[in-house]
Amino acid sequence: MDRYLSVLQREMRVAMGCTEPAAAALCAAKASELLGENSVRLHVSTSGEMLKNAMGVGIPNTALKGLKAAVALGAAIADIQAGLNILSTIDEAVISKAEGFPVSLTIVKDVPSLYIQVEAVGLNHFARATISGEHERFSELVKDEEVLLSLPLDGCSATLEEVDEVILSKSTLADILFWVEEAPPEAHALVLNALETNLAIARHSLESEYGLTVGKTIFTDYEKELQSLDQAFRRGSALAAAASDARMAGCPLPVVINSGSGNQGITLTVPLAPVAEYVRSSDEELARALLVGQLVGLSLTAHKSRLSALCGAFTAAIGTACSLVYLLGGSQKQMDMAFNTMVGNLTGIICDGAKGTCALKIYSCVEAAHLAVKLALKGVGADGKSGIVGMSSQESIDFLARLMKEGMGKTEETILSIMVGKEL
Repeated sequence: MDRYLSVLQREMRVAMGCTEPAAAALCAAKASELLGENSVRLHVSTSGEMLKNAMGVGIPNTALKGLKAAVALGAAIADIQAGLNILSTIDEAVISKAEGFPVSLTIVKDVPSLYIQVEAVGLNHFARATISGEHERFSELVKDEEVLLSLPLDGCSATLEEVDEVILSKSTLADILFWVEEAPPEAHALVLNALETNLAIARHSLESEYGLTVGKTIFTDYEKELQSLDQAFRRGSALAAAASDARMAGCPLPVVINSGSGNQGITLTVPLAPVAEYVRSSDEELARALLVGQLVGLSLTAHKSRLSALCGAFTAAIGTACSLVYLLGGSQKQMDMAFNTMVGNLTGIICDGAKGTCALKIYSCVEAAHLAVKLALKGVGADGKSGIVGMSSQESIDFLARLMKEGMGKTEETILSIMVGKEL
């Protein structure tokens, strides 16, 4: 199978609710499933990064938030067939059952950033399930004294699947563009369906009152009929923020993710819709532009942890900028300019977990992408003499990776210290 297509099919999955609470629920469901009886006690061991990304986000079909709640709900469900859509199976009976499960929590170090282990103790049995590296990757399963599964915690890194990471970490803009021009129909269908899925939650959000209502507040500022490219840009920012408003508040509608993140999936799809409408692009042109963004976003993730201290909406919006340049008829050189301008603008925006204010960050990052695109189409962009900006997008990626791996460790520790101090 085509290498890029297989990467996209693995990474662009449907998930309801934020992926960290979903992974926590999935892990607890497996532990409960193995236990085979009601739990009298649940204990969670998790990385600080997982706790950070779960503590402030709403859980679909409930009024609950946080990792402990997700674990209790997962244990009550005790069925992993739905995968990352496990939160869609919550009903009143599940909520009622979950209320009877006491959950304790410990933060562990020296584990992958994406790590959670749930121990379920019953009257007669004990079970343990561990997810690490990816949101659906079980690395350990134990019932009583029997080890049913044991894999290295970091056998697949917390960036992408190893095979995907190798492909994407070596991919340049030229490689991506070459493939996009000949991308198969299945790839077009994949990204167009993702756009429709993510637009649905954005439109729903505009008819409701979710979170800070960032998208809905902005969307009232202009007419319904698009009159200019700037207006299309603003609508794209508003729609993306609206989708995040809803998702972070626990809206029970699915999102197609990128790099394990719904907010990144939203950022890489939704802003293109109004621009495509304004320029009257064909489905094929829109699909190719979407593919550019998805692959640029994934290539950036291949150089960092999924749950790093650098905001994922920022790295995703770099892909959005490249896809918009493509959609508007720009060249590879202009994509390179837009990429570098993004690095020169918002590098350093931190991730302090998944929560309602992610909609603010998505709005800011998409607006920054629009500015980068407008400058690039004029032949202007940040150059290699500007701070950490590289001479090319590829060099900028290397500098970003170095910043994240070498320079943001203490930042992550401080963020976690502040947030964990509020949780425990």
